[in-house]
Amino acid sequence: MARLIDLSQEIYQGMYVYPGHLKTVIWETDAHEETKGKFEGGFSYTSRGLLMSDHGPTHVDALNHLDPSPDAPSIDELDLGLFYGEATCIDVSGHEPRTYISDTDLDAATESSGGSVREGDILLFYTGTYDRHHGSREYLSQYPGVDESGSAWIADRGVKSFGVDAPSLDNPASCTYPLHMMCRARGMTHYENLANLGQLVGARFTFVGFPLRIRDGTGSPVRAVAVLDG
Repeated sequence: MARLIDLSQEIYQGMYVYPGHLKTVIWETDAHEETKGKFEGGFSYTSRGLLMSDHGPTHVDALNHLDPSPDAPSIDELDLGLFYGEATCIDVSGHEPRTYISDTDLDAATESSGGSVREGDILLFYTGTYDRHHGSREYLSQYPGVDESGSAWIADRGVKSFGVDAPSLDNPASCTYPLHMMCRARGMTHYENLANLGQLVGARFTFVGFPLRIRDGTGSPVRAVAVLDG
């Protein structure tokens, strides 16, 4: 029987979001006390409204988020195959916050993680940021990121998408965003704000992280899951 690992962070009002993005707001639109008198037989219901960024919680970027070209695809235009498939995870959690991860660092991390990165994989990076800082303001700034050589390393491995358990795989100290610029140049999408990646280091598994079908969306929240053989 397959084992499922939830890779998604909780969505709640007051959650920390990347600086400049819309804050998450959740409110009750209908209460049981208000609706119970509208139906016979005792039926009632409650529901809530959600207001949040398409880059707020665990999410995947669309190419129009990164690329100003008018033909850059929105989230509803991307191939569903990008969000599902064979995956692996490498451990870069030994890097200090706000430091850079190079191509040679990624070679070493792949070897020490005991796995292999194959063409067509979905590649996840365990930084330990979620484990150390989720629910605190430090989560927004205390993580490492790849430099230009590390960004090229990801693209050159032929992975179809990738993800990280931090707000970004770009260093928060960077003003040039080499990872996002690589994604613009190579037409690559990626996940941010994943969770529980420490359970997957060196493993091979199936990754599932489908976006909502948001018309012209620049990204989308996802319920990301790892599926491991029993």
